[in-house]
Amino acid sequence: MKSKYKNILLTGASGQLGQAIVSSGIFPRLLIPAEAEFDITNPDSIEKYFRQNEFDAVVHCAALARMSVCQEDPVKAIKTNIIGTSNLVNALITKENKSKNNIRFVHISTDGVYSGTRGNYSKNSPTIPYNFYGWTKLGAECAVNLLSNFCIIRTSFFIPEKIKFDCSADNLYSSKVTVDYLVRAILMMLNSDFTGVINVGGKRQSDYQRYKKFKPSLKRCKGIDISKDINFRIAKDSSLNLRQWKKIEERFKKIDA
Repeated sequence: MKSKYKNILLTGASGQLGQAIVSSGIFPRLLIPAEAEFDITNPDSIEKYFRQNEFDAVVHCAALARMSVCQEDPVKAIKTNIIGTSNLVNALITKENKSKNNIRFVHISTDGVYSGTRGNYSKNSPTIPYNFYGWTKLGAECAVNLLSNFCIIRTSFFIPEKIKFDCSADNLYSSKVTVDYLVRAILMMLNSDFTGVINVGGKRQSDYQRYKKFKPSLKRCKGIDISKDINFRIAKDSSLNLRQWKKIEERFKKIDA
């Protein structure tokens, strides 16, 4: 599958997800602005880049994603995740009004907008984040909802080759997917006519179950062993209801077959 869009602006290309998107090779003609020329916290920077470049889609990955940093510096988290995304949306609406083009916008959010206590969250479940990172990502979603052609992906991912910890909890659950899986999912949602919020993920598993197959030396522990060494709350069960996503995924698989 290839993107149906000719020019795609990628924000946050230097982050882990952004790097995976670039290296995947399945997004032709990506616009990857340098941080010096495109800063989402600077409206003038965005406006200038939008004026000088044409694109028909945006994949918005730029964010302050480290939960510990968001907890320690909420002002920076607000400036980047909420105000930065709002700046981007504002400039995009202005560009659309001037050009009369309807630009596709895919926004990467998080499963952290849910409370993370009982799991099986649908997109209509109450959004009560359990730490500052989740709250700032929820704030960003509010801005994205002002667009007409958008998709908000609530998800969580990991990189199998970069599992640095030596133990993982067998009583913390999620629907995390590998970064490569998420990259393909982003392309599907980019090409889809779907508008709104969608959960993207895999089957419900404990962290230990999920990571063990990629790191056989991984030891088993409990959530309390992990939470005692960090400055933010973590989810007990952030697993997602994926009924809607699986229907879209199956449809694209049939197209590719």
